[in-house]
Amino acid sequence: METLKKLQSEVVQFRDERDWKQFHNFKDMLLSLNLEVSELCEHFQWKSEEEALQLGKEELGEELSDILYWVLLLSHDLGIDLGQAFREKMAKNMKKYPVELSRGRKEKYTDMSS
Repeated sequence: METLKKLQSEVVQFRDERDWKQFHNFKDMLLSLNLEVSELCEHFQWKSEEEALQLGKEELGEELSDILYWVLLLSHDLGIDLGQAFREKMAKNMKKYPVELSRGRKEKYTDMSS
C-alpha cells in the first residue's frame, strides 16, 4: 500500500514539473477541490441508489482521484501531516460516537443520550 506521503510527493512533483504552483493559492485550490467533488456528485444526481451502484468504478475512481489530488496538495502546502491529522480526528470521532451509544443510529453525537 502506498503511503500518503509518497502520493503527496508524486502530486507535488507533477505540479512542480509544470510550474503550476504559481497558480495554486489556497482559495483557488479549495475551489478546484469543490469542483471535483461536484463532478463526482453529478454521477449520482437524479439516479436511484441502484442506478448509482451501477456506475463504472473506473470513472468514479478517476473522480475520487481528482479529489485526492487537491486534498494531497492542500495538506502539503498547508504543512499538515494528513496521516496524523486523520488519526487524531478518528480518535475524536471515537469519543464522540462510542459504539455503545451510536451503533445502528444516525443521530449526531449532540443528539445522543446515554
